[in-house]
Amino acid sequence: MAIEVITFDLDNTLWDVEPTLLKAEQVQREWLLEHRPGAIDAYGHEALWEFKKSVWKRHPELLHNVSQIRIQVLYELQLGAGYGEQDSLAGAREAFDAFLQERHKVVLYEEALEVLEQLAGHYTLGALTNGNADIYKTDAAEYFDFAFLAEEIGASKPHPDMFHAALQRAGVEPEQIIHVGDNPDHDIRGAREVGMYTVWMNSQGEEWPGGKRADQEIDNLQQLPAAIASLDTP
Repeated sequence: MAIEVITFDLDNTLWDVEPTLLKAEQVQREWLLEHRPGAIDAYGHEALWEFKKSVWKRHPELLHNVSQIRIQVLYELQLGAGYGEQDSLAGAREAFDAFLQERHKVVLYEEALEVLEQLAGHYTLGALTNGNADIYKTDAAEYFDFAFLAEEIGASKPHPDMFHAALQRAGVEPEQIIHVGDNPDHDIRGAREVGMYTVWMNSQGEEWPGGKRADQEIDNLQQLPAAIASLDTP
């Protein structure tokens, strides 16, 4: 069957997420320092990391929902500093809003928009992310026909529910979709196990970790149209 749909992971597939996350974390920290003194002041990087892990351990039901688990961390930080429950909850939401606003200021890879425009002329494009970036709040919004976040689906890639959501939305068979992503487990194994074709975006030149490889591998989005064409056979 001919390919009809291309789905994309977002972070580290269409943009380098690390600089954006670092800035968003800084904005969140500055909000807490100004509006909730004492909530985070005493936490260095390692101590804050350990605190986050303790929250994750106590709330495994939230691990697929990166937004809600972040709000929970922010809530518990403020609660632990002596703020009341209502103030802590309100502060958690406001601090998260500050984080999320900055989180969407992603800088797409230089070639991304040109490639997306080219592909959108021939295929339906979708986004599948375990993160909380909304593709419709980025410069790539106009090229995407649908998008699913793990926190909306209730499961994270490589869980099949994420990929099944794309199949249902697009109304196609698995062999009519190519999924593009940077994570060998979440993206490549997850998509392959539901029957989709896969393209590994390996911009860091990493070694394949083992197991069945992706159908194609690229290190730059400019290589994507050719990789798709090699798989798009009637």
